[in-house]
Amino acid sequence: MPDWFDYLKNAGFRLGKTEVNTDESRTAFQRDYDRIIFFDAFRRLQNKTQVLPVPKSDEVRNRLTHSLETASVGRSLGFMAGKIILDKYPGLCSALNLRPDDFGYMVSAAALAHDIGNPPFGHEGEKAVSRFFRSKKARKYLEGLTDKQIADLQNFEGNAAGFRILAHTQGNNAELRGGLRLSLGTYGAFVKYPKESLPVRKDEGKRSLKKFGIFQSEMPVFEELAGKLSLIEQHTSEGKAWKRYPLVFLTEAADDICYSVIDYEDGFHLGFIDAEKIKERLFALAGLEENELETYRKINNDKQRVSFLRAYAINRLVKDVIQVFSDNEEAIVQGTFDKALIEAIPQERKKVLLAVLDESIRKIYNHPAVLKNEAGGKTVIPFLLEKYLDAVFDPGYHKQYFKLIPEGYKTGGNAYEKILNVVMYVTSMTDRQAVDLFRNFSGIQLAEY
Repeated sequence: MPDWFDYLKNAGFRLGKTEVNTDESRTAFQRDYDRIIFFDAFRRLQNKTQVLPVPKSDEVRNRLTHSLETASVGRSLGFMAGKIILDKYPGLCSALNLRPDDFGYMVSAAALAHDIGNPPFGHEGEKAVSRFFRSKKARKYLEGLTDKQIADLQNFEGNAAGFRILAHTQGNNAELRGGLRLSLGTYGAFVKYPKESLPVRKDEGKRSLKKFGIFQSEMPVFEELAGKLSLIEQHTSEGKAWKRYPLVFLTEAADDICYSVIDYEDGFHLGFIDAEKIKERLFALAGLEENELETYRKINNDKQRVSFLRAYAINRLVKDVIQVFSDNEEAIVQGTFDKALIEAIPQERKKVLLAVLDESIRKIYNHPAVLKNEAGGKTVIPFLLEKYLDAVFDPGYHKQYFKLIPEGYKTGGNAYEKILNVVMYVTSMTDRQAVDLFRNFSGIQLAEY
């Protein structure tokens, strides 16, 4: 059974490299954060759906601001967990030269990138890709693929796309193997579902098996990663899966906290959520002390009150989550704890969070403005997939579409790689870019220069 030393001994090594970072001015994990910040796939998140695509209100988050906020919460969780771990196991400091900051940067870098594989139109974009590859139109492309390769496409996962973006190298340049070549620990903290697409095992009730997080194309890379990070195997005769890397629980918790609370706040700014209701629920989450209550009572503006309560609600949830992590640290290391940390917080706040989620589903995620954009994704994404897939399989006849595909997405010798590259190109687009291409190709509007 692995311990923290086993999980962390190779955490600072880079994927595809044999040497560890020796730059004393920045740790390996700080460099990971910086690499993601300057990565073009990360920048594109500024025009991808969080609640509404490119909302008119400047107060409402896009996918990029959500990722930055999640990274901030992740850094706090990672630092606090690092202090708990190093205080409990002081030998790790001398053996591996680790500090609490290292845990903070590992988790914050993973949290920063957690949505990097999301397609346009949010989770409906994922469903649109899956539905296309289950349709009659897609059958001709899937001939000769293995069951697992087909499952990768018919159950498309933004989590798996994210790992491919971070760890895959387009082309055959062995020197660049490993994509962004992040630290192994950051990759470990990123992969929430360390399994391949088949068999489907979500009925087992384990969080790590709820979805899949690795395409067949990245399985060799992940197997190497899993070995170096000492991940516990939970394979079956039909497919491979591993227990989670311990720090990924914190990455997931940072996302759970942010989208639960902040999507709800965005709903208020958009006018979907009543001011009195959001203040009531955030107040219940915040658990204000007497001096904090005095400050709150002096605020006479609803927007400022909501902002104040949101900050304290997130702070309270961070404390709850880190307590759950501390209480279950040994079980997490041994792989016997396999659920989201947010599920184990005190019942009174969990009950409020569930009420927040229920109202968000009813009033935000099912608002007509949101549904209209999601419906658009069901039309736009399959249309683009078909056009570009026809182009890569018959570039002579569909030469205009083929020439419009960026060079990096034209690589891949076999059918699976060709298809996956097209999928990655279409899902890399922003909402607006996808809609503009749909209009251009449909003749609805001419391209502008």
